[in-house]
Amino acid sequence: MSKKSNTLWFMLAATVLNILLMMILFIVCFILITRFVDPNSSLIPLWLGLTFVVSIGGSFFAYSKIIKWMNKKFNLEQNLSPLWGGRRPPKRKQE
Repeated sequence: MSKKSNTLWFMLAATVLNILLMMILFIVCFILITRFVDPNSSLIPLWLGLTFVVSIGGSFFAYSKIIKWMNKKFNLEQNLSPLWGGRRPPKRKQE
């Protein structure tokens, strides 16, 4: 497979991994809320908001750690093409 197709498959798999991590963290936080917070509490909206923040931030943190580990272990830079090419040299002004 070419580097471009490897990059495409890697990005698709990484996106699915990130979404799964977010869903798992949300479910874990939601279970903790239902287990330990009084259902008649007026702070339920605050807890749910905190659940969203923790699931998004936690998935981003875990995702970045996993990708860094994978990059070291499998040397991804060698097998994937860069998403953005090098900078183009600036155009010269014509006088």
